[in-house]
Amino acid sequence: MSESVVQACAEAVVLECDPTAKCAAAATLYEEIRNDRIPLQHPETPRRFEIPGRPERPELVSPRELPRRGLGSEPGRAALLHALAHIEFNAINLAVDAVYRFPDMARDFYVDWARVGADEARHFGMLRALLNDRGYDYGDFPAHNGLWETAVKTDHDLLVRMALVPRVLEARGIDVTPGLMKSLQGVGADDAVRALDVIYNDEIEHVHIGNRWFHAACGWANQDPRTTFNSLIREYMSGRIKGPFDREGRLHAGFTEEELDDLEALAAEGT
Repeated sequence: MSESVVQACAEAVVLECDPTAKCAAAATLYEEIRNDRIPLQHPETPRRFEIPGRPERPELVSPRELPRRGLGSEPGRAALLHALAHIEFNAINLAVDAVYRFPDMARDFYVDWARVGADEARHFGMLRALLNDRGYDYGDFPAHNGLWETAVKTDHDLLVRMALVPRVLEARGIDVTPGLMKSLQGVGADDAVRALDVIYNDEIEHVHIGNRWFHAACGWANQDPRTTFNSLIREYMSGRIKGPFDREGRLHAGFTEEELDDLEALAAEGT
């Protein structure tokens, strides 16, 4: 890998179909970038990945077609873990695509997003192991492709990508994870609770990274971060955003009180 430029190496991670190989490649990419063993040039015009590398299973369906299962049964708990694993699998692609797609950035940008990709790969491995412990594997339940659809919508502009992926999609994970942990604790799934606690704290740092680069991109474009974020939510998400919000977690991740007030107002508009 060390003789290749970072763009080609990141592309290979995104296009890898085998989950185990993708996770290993994401971890290696981070180590190569972090240790300055890989050139950071982007010689090719980035192409759009309509569908990144993925195994034949899980079957992708509309979110409305996903069956609802309670956590009171082992299959229900496995379905939740599978949904979370699928999110983390897509998150590998989302993070590494930022390494692939955006040229002429500071070294810290590539270190940051390669690190996020390696973390998401580790999270996927943790959740897959929990599935295996319960007699299931990744691919045993249907899933949806909504996360990657946002990547496609934002692949033309760094500022838009930094606004909508870490500050909306990943930040939603901060919001919902404490409640999931409480529910899983209530049914005795302590191993899953421990895994989600690790993921929750890592995701706060990931959103913090996204916040940092979003603010940097706003500075380069001479745009106000607060008004820009609100306008992008209205433009790309029709103003729809879900609450409630984990204010404490989001504050640790770099949101301001004013930004959180704006999100509360936007969520109220959609109710």
